[in-house]
Amino acid sequence: MDHEIRLKRLRFRAWHRGTREADLMIGGFFDAHHAGWSAAELDWFETLLEEQDVDIMGWAIGSIPCPPQWDGAMMHAMRALNYVPVRK
Repeated sequence: MDHEIRLKRLRFRAWHRGTREADLMIGGFFDAHHAGWSAAELDWFETLLEEQDVDIMGWAIGSIPCPPQWDGAMMHAMRALNYVPVRK
């Protein structure tokens, strides 16, 4: 698939998740970072989009433990973009 077409499809999928909150979190992450992604990082993101929004959002804000296959540099970047301070 052509790189530009792939990016357009991923952007659409990132911004059309089903809830406004997920659209903003996942779509916003895509918009902020996709320009510098390698093919492997695009593959990671494309596969992540197959997961449930509630899980992705929970992993990104740290409300649920992130499985090892998703917990890496890309998820850390998503967490940094969606930083929510923990109340004590």
